[in-house]
Amino acid sequence: MDIGIPVERKQGEGRVALTPNAVAEIISRGARVHVETGAGQASGFTDQQYSQTGATIHSDPEKLYKSATLIVKVKEPIKEDLAYIKSHHTLFCYLHLAANPKLIAAFKKIGNSALAFELVEVEGSYPLLAPMSDIAGKVAIQLGMHYLMTAQGGAGILLEGGYGAERANVVVLGGGIAGISAAKRAAAIGANVIVFDIKAEVLKRANDIGCNVTGLYSQTQSIEVAVKAADLVIGAVLLPGKQPPIILPISMLRQMKPGAVVVDIAIDQGGCVEGIKTTSYDAPCYQEHGVQMLAVANLPGAVPKTAAQCLSGAILPYVLALVSDSCNIEKIAMGESMNGLKNAICIKNGQLVGQ
Repeated sequence: MDIGIPVERKQGEGRVALTPNAVAEIISRGARVHVETGAGQASGFTDQQYSQTGATIHSDPEKLYKSATLIVKVKEPIKEDLAYIKSHHTLFCYLHLAANPKLIAAFKKIGNSALAFELVEVEGSYPLLAPMSDIAGKVAIQLGMHYLMTAQGGAGILLEGGYGAERANVVVLGGGIAGISAAKRAAAIGANVIVFDIKAEVLKRANDIGCNVTGLYSQTQSIEVAVKAADLVIGAVLLPGKQPPIILPISMLRQMKPGAVVVDIAIDQGGCVEGIKTTSYDAPCYQEHGVQMLAVANLPGAVPKTAAQCLSGAILPYVLALVSDSCNIEKIAMGESMNGLKNAICIKNGQLVGQ
């Protein structure tokens, strides 16, 4: 079986799906791996490291795609990638199709199959979403701190406050992995943190972070009061495979303090902040109603050296399972492959699964 690892062409994306160590493991199982020149460069891995594992390096992306059946990448294919994808290809990557009807239409025209990292589900957990959600939560706080500085248009405050100065107020909407990760980082820095969620066990997890963290039930009045006092709001509501609900409406944004910052981690799926516009690392922030708005669709892409290692380790067992099954979509769809892969099939021979 032949696996292709292309360069990530989406703006701001420096991760590579599989590290050289992972590639060596795949090749030891009898598969052939094709890597596009420079695919691992931004993540700190050279072409030489990949070639030393036995992988074939291709300078021509068209040749890479022609050589492979299974394409393993990080982000969904963009226009440049779609030119090389054919009906015999199976993609394995983050897709977030709920927010991308144009990509669904492109797949229908091509007739390929695709499995989404974010839909791999094992006993209610999402093992391929978890490591990137954790990183996204940490990066969201880092970005939020940066844009709270006056030089960036923010209110000019530190999260931890200072001698004789109050701590900042951070509100986290959603207590999943990204939300709890953000809450932990903000709390460790020294901010006052409120985490909103609908599950009692999540609120307990939030309270257990520390005495400067409070978990509250996600109710409109409570959220409104907290948001009005907030210096930094993190939108972290995620429903895998679906668009998240709007938790922060425009009416609340208008009540926020001038120079406050909103970071919507859920923007990959459409966002949980009403009217928020997708941004990129070229221009991460814009102002709306006096509030700093950040909605970068690939937050972990800014720390590719860390993120690639986390992602590669998480997806490797599933790639090995696909190799073992010769990427037989029919077999996977019957639930005869590794636990969790069946749920990940979102495109089968060009058709959106479930429709």
